Amino acid sequence: MTLTEIRQLLAANGIRLTKSLGQNFLHDKHQLRRIVEAAELTRRDRVIEIGPGLGQLTELLLAEAGTVLAIEKDARLVRVLEERFGVTATGSSNTPQSSGFVAVGESGAPTVQCASGLTLVHADALDFFKTQQADWRRWKLVSNLPFSVASPILVELAQLDKGPSRLVVTVQVEVARRLLAAPATPEYGVLTLLVGVSYAPCRMFKIPAGCFFPQPKVDSACVVMDRRRPVLLSGVHKAVFVQLVKSAFAQRRKMMLKLLKVTWPEDKLVAAFEAVGLERMARAEQASLEQFVQLTRALGDPAKPRMSNA
Repeated sequence: MTLTEIRQLLAANGIRLTKSLGQNFLHDKHQLRRIVEAAELTRRDRVIEIGPGLGQLTELLLAEAGTVLAIEKDARLVRVLEERFGVTATGSSNTPQSSGFVAVGESGAPTVQCASGLTLVHADALDFFKTQQADWRRWKLVSNLPFSVASPILVELAQLDKGPSRLVVTVQVEVARRLLAAPATPEYGVLTLLVGVSYAPCRMFKIPAGCFFPQPKVDSACVVMDRRRPVLLSGVHKAVFVQLVKSAFAQRRKMMLKLLKVTWPEDKLVAAFEAVGLERMARAEQASLEQFVQLTRALGDPAKPRMSNA
């Protein structure tokens, strides 16, 4: 779909794109092909696409994968996608299941699917993944993520114990840098760690702002991340990790130990810091992912914290 065709389709349906939803459609065919190639798809693959928009990436995914589950929040775009691909969206006002989402079986495949291999869901992606208790390990996420919700969606997916095997996501370049950041750099922080505990970044490539409509003020990048095997943390340990990271970065310039002893006793923190090779005066940005993982295992369940008197 060319830029001219995108403009014409939006005009024909009376659609003005909403900035608050982060709607910037990638139209450059070369970049779209690069994204699909990065996913390394076969006909046996199952793909999740968040924010399909007008279906520019969707049609390429359908040509390579066996199943595509596209999740679109904007009802106006859902109607365009229904007409373009000849499907009826689950969760749409056009269906009796308007209050629910697509059912996903134990095998991880949608139980509602059209002959083309596309299942369209009218839903907020964050709500969808919070309510669908499915096994996504045999799926890949390939998406030009809406700019406004890219980070929360990636964090939500990373918290799943049975998340997708690969993420191929287009995000703003500043978000991409945070995902790939090393310790002791300005970009290194909460997003780096909350996603990085579950997904190992493989590579990224930049996508110029001019490849999108409307054209954003900043460039984007496609980031490829694979699910860590074996997993570093799971279950209750992952919840501890989230609290630990958020507490440690609550005031970036302060010493970690001072911030963490609000929740954990100082003697336990000191012992844990020594065990993982962290100085008592260390700040959060100086601790590696591996050290945060080790601290998590040493400090225990945040559901039953021992409060410090300090």
